[in-house]
Amino acid sequence: MRLSEYFLPTLKENPSEAQIASHRLMLRAGMIRQSSAGIYSWLPLGERVLKKISEIVRSEQNIAGAQEMLMPTIQPADIWKESGRYDAYGPELLRIRDRHNRDMLYGPTNEEQITEIIRSCVKSYRDLPKLLYHIQWKFRDEVRPRFGIMRGREFLMKDCYSFDFNYGAARRSYNKMFVAYLRTFARMGLTAIPMRAESGPIGGDMSHEFIIMADTGESQVFCHADCFDYNVLEELVDYQSDLEPLVSRWTDLYAATDEQHDSSEFERSVPPDKRCEARGIEVGHIFYFGTKYSEAMGAFVSGPDGGRVTMEMGSYGIGVSRLVGAIIEANHDDDGIIWPDSVAPFRVGVVNLKPEDHKCNVLGGEVYEKLRTNGIDTLYEDREGRAGVKFANMDLIGLPWQLIIGPRGAAGGRVELKSRKTGQRDELSMEDAIKRVIA
Repeated sequence: MRLSEYFLPTLKENPSEAQIASHRLMLRAGMIRQSSAGIYSWLPLGERVLKKISEIVRSEQNIAGAQEMLMPTIQPADIWKESGRYDAYGPELLRIRDRHNRDMLYGPTNEEQITEIIRSCVKSYRDLPKLLYHIQWKFRDEVRPRFGIMRGREFLMKDCYSFDFNYGAARRSYNKMFVAYLRTFARMGLTAIPMRAESGPIGGDMSHEFIIMADTGESQVFCHADCFDYNVLEELVDYQSDLEPLVSRWTDLYAATDEQHDSSEFERSVPPDKRCEARGIEVGHIFYFGTKYSEAMGAFVSGPDGGRVTMEMGSYGIGVSRLVGAIIEANHDDDGIIWPDSVAPFRVGVVNLKPEDHKCNVLGGEVYEKLRTNGIDTLYEDREGRAGVKFANMDLIGLPWQLIIGPRGAAGGRVELKSRKTGQRDELSMEDAIKRVIA
C-alpha cells in the first residue's frame, strides 16, 4: 500500500487523555479514534492488526478441533432470565427494548445463547462432545472505561464453549483449550502465564487466567522464572491424546499466583532463586462450570441407559481487541510500537527519502513491487517530506523492517535495511535486502 493513498492520520503530540502507552501509541499511530466513552472506531492500520490476531486465534482453535460459528450481538432477555443472570449480572449489562416492547440485551458473553442452541439440537450422548466458538463484538457498560481499548465498553472477543457427557470428557475439553491458548499467545511473540483464577459472574470451580508480562499490568503476578525461557511451540501436541500430563507439567512449570491468592503453595513448590515477581495483563480466561447453565436451562441428553443426563460445560475467552493493546504494552520504546512479525499490520516499510529524485523513485517502486510479488505486506512511504518526519513515523507505527532508499544508495542500486526491534542497519543490494526480509 502506498502511503500517498493510505488513510493513516498519525499524531505528532501525545493525546492528553491517554494514560498508558498502548492508548497513547494507538492514537498517535492512527490505529483508532474514539467514538464515545470506551467505544472506538478501528482505522485501517488498527483493523489490519485485529485481523492478524484473529487469524492466529482462529487457526489454533481449528487445530484444537473447535468449530467456528457466529452468534448475534443482540440477545433476547428471556434466556438470561432462564439462567438467572439477567438480574444478577449488574449495571454492566446493557438492557434494551425493541419496538414490540420485548426485553433484549447487548451481549457481554454468550453462555445462554449457545446453551439454547445446543439444547434444541443435541439430544443424545452420542452427539457429544461439541466444541464451538465465534469471534464477535461484545459490550459491557463499564462505569469508568479507561486505558483506551484495554478497558473499553465495546470489544472484540473470541469465546468458545464446550459441551460434554461427563466430568472426564469436560476436563479433556478444558485441557485442549489450555494448550491451545499457550500456543496462540506464543505465535504472537508473547509468553503467557496461566494462573489459577476466580470464576466471577461466569461461574464454575475451575478457572485459569492467561497473563502476559508488562510493566503497566493491572495484576501483580508471582511465577517460576524458567517459564520465560520455555517455548511451548517446540512441544509436539496431539489433541486426540490425553493432554492431562502435558497440562500438569506446564501448570507445575508456570506455578503462578497473584496477590489476591494464598501464595504459600507457590512458595513451597519452587526454590527462592526461581521465584519471579512481575506485573501482568490478562488476555484470556478459561472456565469449567459444570452444569451451571445446562441445569438451569434444561440442556439434557439421553445417556447409554436411556436416562437423562445434564451436559457438562466450559467456556473459553480471548480478548482479541484487548490483545492489540497488551502486545503494544509489552513491545514498545520511546519512539513507538515494536510489532512482533506475526501480528504486524505490514511486515516492511519502504522509505523513499527523496521521491523527487529519479533514481530513488525508480528503485523505490521496484523494491515495493518485488516485495508485493513475493507476498510480503508492504507499506511504501512515497510522499514528499522531510527525512526526519518519515523516520519518526515509521518508528511510531513499528513495522518489523524498514527498507530505506536515499539518493546515494540508489545511485548504486543499494538500500539500507533496518530492524525496528534491534535498530541494526545494514547496507545491502536490493536483491539481498529483499531476500533477507523474505527469509
